[in-house]
Order: sequence, then C-alpha cells, then structure tokens
Amino acid sequence: MKHTEDTEEQTDLNEKIKIEELSEVEVKNHAKTGENPLRCSQTKQKALKKRGPKKSFTCTQCGKSLTNKHHVVLHMRVHTGEKPFTCDQCGKSFARSANLKRHMNVHTGEKPYKCSHCDKRFSRSSNLKTHKRIHTGEKPHTCDQCGKSFTIKGRLRDHMRIHTGEKLFTCDQCGKSFTQSSNLKDHMNIHTREKLYSCDECDKTFLRTSDLKKHLRVHSNVKPHSCHLCGKSFSCLENAKKHQKIHTGVRDHVCFECGRTFTTVEHLKLHWRIHTGEKPYKCSHCDKRFIRSGTLKIHERIHTGEKPYKCSHCVKRFIRSGTLKIHERIHTGEKPYKCSHCDKRFSASGDLKRHERIHTGEKPYHCTECGKRFNYASSLHIHTKKHSQ
Repeated sequence: MKHTEDTEEQTDLNEKIKIEELSEVEVKNHAKTGENPLRCSQTKQKALKKRGPKKSFTCTQCGKSLTNKHHVVLHMRVHTGEKPFTCDQCGKSFARSANLKRHMNVHTGEKPYKCSHCDKRFSRSSNLKTHKRIHTGEKPHTCDQCGKSFTIKGRLRDHMRIHTGEKLFTCDQCGKSFTQSSNLKDHMNIHTREKLYSCDECDKTFLRTSDLKKHLRVHSNVKPHSCHLCGKSFSCLENAKKHQKIHTGVRDHVCFECGRTFTTVEHLKLHWRIHTGEKPYKCSHCDKRFIRSGTLKIHERIHTGEKPYKCSHCVKRFIRSGTLKIHERIHTGEKPYKCSHCDKRFSASGDLKRHERIHTGEKPYHCTECGKRFNYASSLHIHTKKHSQ
C-alpha cells in the first residue's frame, strides 16, 4: 500500500516539474518577442475553453440535435406551428423575425441585392445567388443516378422522383398522383374549372399562362420556327421538333405493353391509358369519363349546346373544328382524299377509308352472335337488332 502511495506522489511530482519547465520555456520564448507571458496564458485559456466539448440540445419531438437553447426554441415552432411574427400589411405570420423582415420587401418593393452581371435586382441574397448561376452556368446539384445537373437543390429533389417513382401529391377527385405540387395544382383546374386562362380572340381556355401565350401566336400568325427540310413554319418550337420526326421517322417512345411506338411522350402517356383503363376526366353533367381533357370538353358541348365553330359560307355551326373543316369542303368543292384503286375522291378521310373496303373486301365489323361480318358499323348495328327481336 505504501509503495502505491509513493508511486502516485512521484507521478504528481514529475507532472509538476514538467508543467514548471514548460512555463519557463514559454516565458523565455515570449520574453524574446517582447510579449507579455500573462497575456499569452489568458489567450491560451480562452482557446482551450473554445475547444472544450460542445453542448448538444436534443428536440424531444423528432430527436434532432441543436447547438444551443435558442435554436431549440426556433426549431420547436416547426412542431407547434407557432408563428409569433405577423406582417402588419397582409396578416401573414412567420416563425422567425428574419423571415418577416425578408417578407416586408414584398410590400415595400425594396430589392437591395443587385446582380453584378445584369441590372436585375432581388429582395433576397439567396435568390441573387441562384440567379447568378444563369450567367456563370454553374449547376452544383447533380443527380447520382443519371448525372443530370441543376442550379437549384429543389429541382434536383423533384427530378429524383423520376428515378424513385415517388408521387407525393395526389388528386382527391380522381386519385391521380404527381411528382410536383405545381403539377397537381394545374391538374385540379380540370376538375374545378377555376383559374383558367382564356383567349380574348376565341375564348379557348388554358391551364397555364405559358400555354395561352403560345396559343396567341395562332391569331397573330407569328411562326418563328421553321422546318429545315420542308420549310413548314410553326408558332411553337416544340411543334417544330415534333414535326421533324415525320421526316426522320424517329418514334423513340415505346409502349412496353403492346410494342406500339410514338413520336412524343405525351402520345405514349395517352395511349397507356388504354391499357390501364384510366379515364381521369369526368363529365360534370353525366357519369361519362374520358381519357383526354379535350374529348371531355367536346362531349360537354352536347349538354350545353355550345357550337363555337361557325361556317364562313353559311349560318351552320359545329361542336368540333374538324367537322367544320369537312363541312366547308361542300362549299369549296375540295376533295383532298383520292382512292388508290380508282379515281374517286372524298372530302373526308373516313369516307375514303370506308370506300376502299369495296376494293379490298375488308369487313372489320363482325357479329358476336353469328359471326357474320360487315363493311360498316351501321350495317352491323342494324343486323344485331334482328338477334334481339
């Protein structure tokens, strides 16, 4: 026992000697430079305090760790929904005073942050930082699945849902799900018919202002995009690109169910509903449902009696623009569809198709009761009545 005590005393004595030796060295070194050794010791003590173990405060609701009590108070408002800072202009409330301060710029119009590349100004420094990436081309947020890069972290987050298949935003009317809340918001207008953007020229309505803007070119006859192969002009670049595929024959969107190919992803999506049976567009007057919003719109005119397309030669009006086009050929005498077997011509493609069955002998309509086949759907309809009598 005594030996142990002697060993401990010796250890303590050695440590004291080392500390004294170190102190003497420090004093000598600082004496050379002219520094006050006491001041240096105080600085060292402060540095040691800073390097001490950091306190950690944990949220009792979600387990998140925070560095101080103030951050805990701010964080808890996420769970409680408390928003103590209210705008005296519009009544909007915020969890943090800094957020209210930034919001006030909306009312004052103050935009203190100016882009160094152009004259654009911003109310938030973060918005300026994001905007500058347009000039620099910087895209710091990269998808680890396909390598695509984005200027904003939120865009990457939205993009990742393409890979994961995650669709967080669901329509409570038809059950359709979306990867982005903005897409759901646009979709809801189909059901509510609210916030639609109307054309002053023809009363056609659109879900987005950008779509209305594109449509207005139809009336202004501005067609800035031309096909380099045939010279045909288009009001929208997207339509010009789609048209190019007629020449190239590229149909790169394939239906994995039946193998049918399409020139655009939109056409593939519409086609896919044939397999799934999805009909998201319901008539507000009856229980009939449709694959396309355009078909619903045309159908509802049966209930409303609306006939927006008027013949320029007579007073007759039509539900569909295509029907008007065919009708006007009665006045003009135009018959653009010629039979490949004889010289007969037709004003409508459907009439040509029916006529050519006389030459080919094709009878696509068959009776499920007796197996008899017919050239025309109307002939089959008349025939089936005989079985029901």
